[in-house]
Amino acid sequence: MEQYVKAGELEIWTEQVGDGPDVLLIGGLGDTVESWQFQLDGLADRYRMTAFDNRGAGRTAMPEGQPTVEAMADDAAGVLHSLGVSSAHVAGFSGGSIIAQELTLRHPDVVRSLVLQSTWSAMDDFMKTMIRAFHWQAELAPSERDFLEGFFIWVYTARAHNDGTVARFIEDAMAFPHKQSTEDFLADADACARHVTAGRLDGIKVPVLVLAGGVDRMSRPELGKAAADEIPGARFEVMEEEAHQPFQEVPDAWNSRVDEFWQGAERLRSRAAAS
Repeated sequence: MEQYVKAGELEIWTEQVGDGPDVLLIGGLGDTVESWQFQLDGLADRYRMTAFDNRGAGRTAMPEGQPTVEAMADDAAGVLHSLGVSSAHVAGFSGGSIIAQELTLRHPDVVRSLVLQSTWSAMDDFMKTMIRAFHWQAELAPSERDFLEGFFIWVYTARAHNDGTVARFIEDAMAFPHKQSTEDFLADADACARHVTAGRLDGIKVPVLVLAGGVDRMSRPELGKAAADEIPGARFEVMEEEAHQPFQEVPDAWNSRVDEFWQGAERLRSRAAAS
């Protein structure tokens, strides 16, 4: 099922596939439903998977005014409400993981469990400098392909660059008809850079799995560990050979680990309901 759904005053492009316990997937900066294709294809036999284009990305328009993570978290809650989903396991990566954190804090009743891939609770100076570098890369790159080639150095492993995986991702991105504007990309990046959940994450009361890539230079493992340490009972795991987006580079391994976590969360939920 592919459709626009209403969230507040915004029409959000949404895809839903599969059958089973509900899962909501939240993408990162500029990423659309398609960024989760390996999960939509690989887990729909066990879960009802919902993904959507964040405001200002893909087929969802950017409203007037400066975007905020709080507004994007409310968008995510609105997607669930419009689809009649009372609660879901939520997974987010990078900027989407920050939206997922805020969703859980603002709308705790709609979140069954939380998977945070390549996350942080507050950007350090290194990461803030990286975001500023994205500005001039996006504004000054000679072409879209040049920008993607430079940006993806931060996103994928050297392995993926050398074996042709990144080249295929770039071709897919070049062919995608619903491109994000440079202005919207930078506005979303700035929203994530401004946002801080540090000091509030102890308010998350659902099962949480924090995953980091051991060679992720963008959301470095120590940033994910700092976030996990604030969340009561959160599990923190490092995929040692992976970078920022292992759910795309090694989707079978990622899907298997997350499936195991969701099954455990479902068992806890069933036991709690029976007691």
